[in-house]
Amino acid sequence: AVLAMYHDQGLIPFKHIAKGAGVNFTAGLPIVRTSPDHGTGYDIAGKNLASESSFVEAIFSALHIVKRRREQAELLKNPLAFRKLSKDRD
Repeated sequence: AVLAMYHDQGLIPFKHIAKGAGVNFTAGLPIVRTSPDHGTGYDIAGKNLASESSFVEAIFSALHIVKRRREQAELLKNPLAFRKLSKDRD
């Protein structure tokens, strides 16, 4: 995994590690945004060179993130009440 503050900072190490099979995830958005590490692939479109594996991974990663966000929202829906304890408890 590569974590970077800016897309361009993380792109080189990410592509080196992923070798064409990685998924780019943009954190901090209200929506889930994933993409294959190769981007749009216009340069290889129609040439029978592209592999769908990175795209499929991006889709499944997005579904996994959505599921986790929903689970987290469900867990936070009904939290335990906070009660401050006094120092002179009996």
